[in-house]
Amino acid sequence: QALAEGAYYSDAETLTIPKLSTLINASTDDPHASFTLECHTRIEPHKNTALEGLYKSGKMFCTQCEAEGFRRITYYLDRPDVMSRFTTTVCAERARYPVLLSNGNRIAAGAAADDPARHWVTWQDPFPKPSYLFALVAGDLVSLDDKFITCSGREVGLHIFVEEKDLDKCDHAMNSLKKAMRWDEETYGREYDLDIFMIVAVDDFNMGAMENKGLNIFNTSCVLANPKTATDAAFQRVEAVVAHEYFHNWSGNRVTCRDWFQLSLKEGFTVFRDSEFSADMNSRTVKRVADASFLKTVQFAEDAGPLAHSVQPGSYMEISNFYTVTVYEKGAEVVRMMSLIAGPQNFRRGCDLYFERHDGQAVTIEEFVKAMEDAGDIDLGHFRRWYSQAGTPMLNVKADYNPEARQYTLTVEQHCPPTPGQQDKQPLHIPLRMGLLDRQGKPLPLHLQGVESDAAAPTDLVLNVTRRSQQFVFEQIPSEPVPSLLRGFSAPVRLNFTYPPEDLCFLMVHDTDGFNRWNAAQELALIELNDIQGRLAGAGGRRAGPRISEPLLRAYRKVADGALTDSSQDKALTGLILSMPDEGFLIEQASEADVEAIHQAREFLLDELALALADKFAALYEQNQDTGEFSASAPAMAQRALKNLALSYLVRTGESRWLTVCHDQFQQADNMTDQ
Repeated sequence: QALAEGAYYSDAETLTIPKLSTLINASTDDPHASFTLECHTRIEPHKNTALEGLYKSGKMFCTQCEAEGFRRITYYLDRPDVMSRFTTTVCAERARYPVLLSNGNRIAAGAAADDPARHWVTWQDPFPKPSYLFALVAGDLVSLDDKFITCSGREVGLHIFVEEKDLDKCDHAMNSLKKAMRWDEETYGREYDLDIFMIVAVDDFNMGAMENKGLNIFNTSCVLANPKTATDAAFQRVEAVVAHEYFHNWSGNRVTCRDWFQLSLKEGFTVFRDSEFSADMNSRTVKRVADASFLKTVQFAEDAGPLAHSVQPGSYMEISNFYTVTVYEKGAEVVRMMSLIAGPQNFRRGCDLYFERHDGQAVTIEEFVKAMEDAGDIDLGHFRRWYSQAGTPMLNVKADYNPEARQYTLTVEQHCPPTPGQQDKQPLHIPLRMGLLDRQGKPLPLHLQGVESDAAAPTDLVLNVTRRSQQFVFEQIPSEPVPSLLRGFSAPVRLNFTYPPEDLCFLMVHDTDGFNRWNAAQELALIELNDIQGRLAGAGGRRAGPRISEPLLRAYRKVADGALTDSSQDKALTGLILSMPDEGFLIEQASEADVEAIHQAREFLLDELALALADKFAALYEQNQDTGEFSASAPAMAQRALKNLALSYLVRTGESRWLTVCHDQFQQADNMTDQ
């Protein structure tokens, strides 16, 4: 029955139908009786300037429904825990909109019965999903087509839809998609579940990309890449974003959020997954450095400011403001810490159990953590505070060596400063990964007092810091070691440990943990830069007094020599170690940031390193030339990165021949990175 006026009420945002039992069946008073609501809604998407719901982008129509965009298409209970199976028919003029897409599998198509100039396509998604994952695209597009054979032998059609002008820039995205699909099968046991997977690239898409079930919609900047129009960094970004949205098929789509307070359930977990994928595809250490640098520069600043909030905030005024680096990146770090505490095998079992228990459900962060506890038989009750407590903890570490007892003691204290609404902080469960090196650079076996084990003592250990103050005593240490602390940036904390400059030089060259080699170089440069700032200020900005310290110069020379003599070294990591901290990081580290002085000191140190190590940089530049065809492989990108870093130093020497080299490289380069 069509509802008469007065039987429903509508305004700009809501549709209300009172007295359902009367409408459904006059003879029942059951308020829960079943019924079917059929709602015909007329909208004008070409006038929708919110870039949410269904809107027009150039000459095509597309959707963006996360978080509350679907309500701009029709009246709907658009909470993420309201899950439905969608069947969608799209009808349009064939000439203007030859491609009509929606979620799921294409089950029917044809010409409109009343107008042969129009056509229609019906799509059916067999899996229940919330409306924020609904997608629709209509436009004049072409596609790059491929296929993927899943681990069970099913063939999946792969299609990337773009405007015709962009078709030559899709190959890398397609290769990235296939690598992501294979990696998710091998690493998490997650097989794709539809007959078709589609990506559409839209210039005016208002986010980076969106994981709509089976039909991902991207901004073109996250899909298009070829050597002439994209740098290596852009190639890596495309690979990472394509993988991230694909990984959502399970961590976000098949298992979704009960409500938006659980946003990090899907985003933090998926950021962790895409980070691990990128680490496996490229340099693991360099990826970890990039993630930690972003966190330390951007997320730590958010934690220290007036908008500090927890990974799982308790309230919000506007859902669009919920999508923060704390929810995403710090949320990923919380998952990473969980994987360290549980161990790789238990973490994988926990993920399997989570997907098995909750497939097709809308769940909570608590249920994700519970799966980890049950799979690994561990208690993460204390650890859960990472989700509810805001701020960046400070770890103060002191060391003491007793040569008579051959004991090395680490005293670890944790403290978290107050944040808005949270003045009193409770101690967190912090996994502190560490190792000890002797003075020849050899890793020492770690015999932790109070821990009995039949296995050989490890040289790399995760210490569980759970109290405000703890001591960890290592036995059978023959001489005073150099500690390697917070390896792999094992927790999103600020570490306060006083390293003498000579120990930083030692770690920069000898540490077996690549992240801490880079971090030692950064800390060493920070000490040097602070000293240079003081000397430049005293000299009125003139280059006066001693140049740069000999220990720092010696360490940089050894790193360069290692890269020249050992072909097995990670070239991408070498380039990072030989790079200076960027100005954003230096500003974040300063108690009072004098931006001009920071810039001057950094330029001064770069110039001095260039002059002192010109022979090494010239050799690195020559050694890393590549005369073959362009490749977007990880080794080729690493080689270009090290070569161009060396050239950037050489230009600072002031020798005109290096400007000629730059000119020749620009003219002869077959890729944008070298240009």
